[in-house]
Amino acid sequence: MTHRSAPVPTQTAVLALLPAADPVVGQHREHLDRAAAWGVPAHVTVIYPFVAPGDVDDELVARLGGAVGAVPAFDVTFPRTAWFGDDVLWLAPEPAQPFCDLTAAVFAAFPDHPPYGGAFDGSAPHLTVGERRLADLAALQRAETDVCEHLPLTAHVDRVQLLAGSDAPGSWTVLRELPLSTPSGSLR
Repeated sequence: MTHRSAPVPTQTAVLALLPAADPVVGQHREHLDRAAAWGVPAHVTVIYPFVAPGDVDDELVARLGGAVGAVPAFDVTFPRTAWFGDDVLWLAPEPAQPFCDLTAAVFAAFPDHPPYGGAFDGSAPHLTVGERRLADLAALQRAETDVCEHLPLTAHVDRVQLLAGSDAPGSWTVLRELPLSTPSGSLR
């Protein structure tokens, strides 16, 4: 019997994984979101692309942990869908600011790794449902109609994940989970 080895990771990302979103968006993401095919669960991106996989070591993880640990854990609601043009269907988080704070904290600690490689100026925090490059507009609109029937979606974000993978199907895995700070007076 021949066993294929897992693809060698070529990139990393810092994400806030949102497993509570999978029942709502999972079936659509399977066909409409390229990252889902790679094995990336429903998420809001903190920083992508991040460091080369070979650069992940205890010192880097400690620095990353310090950055995200400066941001308090928070509750978030996804009450509506939104679009980037006609190209990307996404869920809009409310409040969005805690995700912006996470991105700013990680970028401040790792200034050589701007969000989305610096390709977008001030990209809004979002949970991608689907991309036009994988389907026509009508398919994305049908997904939007279905997803809206299950909103609002709520989640508690108390950690982020450092993942590594490649463009190969199912290749992304969580390397580390890093906690956010616990707000004072919190019973969680």
